[in-house]
Amino acid sequence: MNDAKAESVRWLTSAREDLAYAQHAGASGFNAPACFFAQQAAEKAVKAVHYGQGARGVIGHSVRGLIERLSPREASLDALLEAARELDLFYIPTRYPNGLESGTPGQVFSQQQSVRTLDLAIRIVDSAAAVLEPQSGSR
Repeated sequence: MNDAKAESVRWLTSAREDLAYAQHAGASGFNAPACFFAQQAAEKAVKAVHYGQGARGVIGHSVRGLIERLSPREASLDALLEAARELDLFYIPTRYPNGLESGTPGQVFSQQQSVRTLDLAIRIVDSAAAVLEPQSGSR
């Protein structure tokens, strides 16, 4: 798809879907998937901003790295770099047992962590939406 606006809408929609799934997973006690999909929501939201800026392809999974590569930079997302850095910690170990010293992701990740990652992801998704949808900016 060559239309930057349409592509950014697709990615932001996908981010919102992942965020909704993360909320559902967390509310159901599936904390590892909640943490992972919160990270995914933030990643896709920042990729939506890249596409909104005209990017034709966006590679990478680090939310922090994606924010830092925006051109032009977005101050509202720059303000969330620490949140992005924290979310990046949940990309691998929430899915793979070998990303952990012991146990499984389902045994290791807590409700407190899923609540925290959801809060961080909501802030990033909302910030990306505000960049892309300046009039509404809401989920």
